[in-house]
Amino acid sequence: MESLSHHLLIAMPSLKDPFFQRSVTYLCKHDDEGAMGLVINQPIELELDDLLRQMKIKEEDFVLPAGFCNRVMVGGPVLPDRGFVLHSPLHGMASSQVLTSDLMITTSKDILSTLGSHAGPAQYMVALGYAGWDAGQLEQELAKNSWLTIPAELDLLFDVPVEERWSEATRRLGIDIWQLSSEVGHA
Repeated sequence: MESLSHHLLIAMPSLKDPFFQRSVTYLCKHDDEGAMGLVINQPIELELDDLLRQMKIKEEDFVLPAGFCNRVMVGGPVLPDRGFVLHSPLHGMASSQVLTSDLMITTSKDILSTLGSHAGPAQYMVALGYAGWDAGQLEQELAKNSWLTIPAELDLLFDVPVEERWSEATRRLGIDIWQLSSEVGHA
């Protein structure tokens, strides 16, 4: 199977797993060893500026300025206490990986102190935890019609409101997702 890195997994309406139901997952990595991604449309109750204050990264009176993302996502069920920042290019962080020319992922705390300032990335999404698949597992789920895929677009990752990402991702497929069958057919 061709790599689905930098694609979105869109949960089919028939996917009833409580964690992934109506989810959209950005695939950071997909190869013959497995896949790793971040769910981009399931916010937690804690806002980012509260998290930064609790972690003592920002001062007690810190509030993210208007125009900066203040949502934190549940990135997936694996390592839910570990943070990931998906962001536009910003070099010089301790643990960053380039995903595309327009996108990086950072797992080190040093990026958190830059958020909400001109020193930080122009666009970002903070997630706790990640979604992971062992070798062949995602391919099996795709064969069972659990997911649809589309190439990732930055506006869907950062600009579309969180609550609208699943419906917007399905709209971009050009089909009415509610008319799809979950049955797998073979000719």
